[in-house]
Amino acid sequence: MRAYLDHAATSPMSDGVAAAYLAALRTVGNPASTHAHGQDASDRLETARGEIAAALGCDHAELILTGGGTESVNLALKGLYWGRRAAGSGATILVADGEHHATIEAAEWLRDTQGAQLIWLPLDAEGRLHPETLRAALAEAGPSEVALVSFLWANNEVGTVQPVTELCAVAAEVGVPVHVDAIAALGQIPIDFARSGAAAVSVSAHKIGGPVGVGALLVSRRATIEPLFHGGTQQRGRSGTQDVAGAVAFAAALAETLGAGGEPRAATIARLTQLRDELIGGIHEIDPSAVLRGPRPGPERLPGNAHFTFPGCQGDSLVFLLDAAGVSVSVGSACQAGVAEPSHVLRALGASEAEAAGALRFTLAASSEAAEIEQLLAALPDALVRARSAGLA
Repeated sequence: MRAYLDHAATSPMSDGVAAAYLAALRTVGNPASTHAHGQDASDRLETARGEIAAALGCDHAELILTGGGTESVNLALKGLYWGRRAAGSGATILVADGEHHATIEAAEWLRDTQGAQLIWLPLDAEGRLHPETLRAALAEAGPSEVALVSFLWANNEVGTVQPVTELCAVAAEVGVPVHVDAIAALGQIPIDFARSGAAAVSVSAHKIGGPVGVGALLVSRRATIEPLFHGGTQQRGRSGTQDVAGAVAFAAALAETLGAGGEPRAATIARLTQLRDELIGGIHEIDPSAVLRGPRPGPERLPGNAHFTFPGCQGDSLVFLLDAAGVSVSVGSACQAGVAEPSHVLRALGASEAEAAGALRFTLAASSEAAEIEQLLAALPDALVRARSAGLA
């Protein structure tokens, strides 16, 4: 048996979601066509759109289906920036430190090619963006000069959950729209777009057992967003033939993950939290020098996230050694896997380069089992000895 503890990178499809996906893939017809086949496809698409929208707390018309989380983030940042600039706002973008590279690189592209002024918002040692930090940055830049604000709902590496409604309220006081990247948060904490106060929220299907290449951007009716793609106007803010099967599978994955009212199922979260806490306790017993990064277990941390740094180890060495023992883990975001550099998230939290080099992320989901935690804890002592003998080269 292999243990899979990297659900933040991607989470497997259940049999039920796979069956719904396969059945929808056999649907014939373009949903934009007016004949019977097209209208059948359109009915399936719009039913799925309504189910996704209801699960995420947004209106049917506020949901833009995309080709994944990265596209959703890019559409949010670039589309909101261009829309705000056309309406006369300034060129400043406020972005929290420690963001996913989709946000970092989109923001830097706007800076390098579109004249944006990029300001990074500091986090505390546990990865929190404090409302007073945002308020001070808005005041210093001048609200009329700020095109938008962007931050993660929950950090994809260290699992820190941000005070989203408070942060959005701070920006709303001065009329600045906020984009929130909820890709890592979806399925583990409630995502209610209407209550959040955000102008845009990005999500992705494969983080909760949906298909890769399917995502969504929730955009408030009040927000103006310029499209990245042109050539059809099938959706507000996005052209292109819509993926019926992807939408159906995303809706099915949400239905399995969320209970009544769009909140993650309480029994699942309780079991997930217990498994995570057993993992954290087991690691501390094996290696008391290991440092849990991010907030301690509680409401400010994702229930399926445990992120450690191991002194004297190279994280990549531990990934290799644990993989050889049948345990799949990661050093951080899969989008940066294989890049030999310390985590920018840990550096934003104040960790030294040597400390950040020993990072290891363990992430769980509803399908995780106690036996996988046991397999990790059995393999970890030998991996640590061997990794420390190799050192930080």
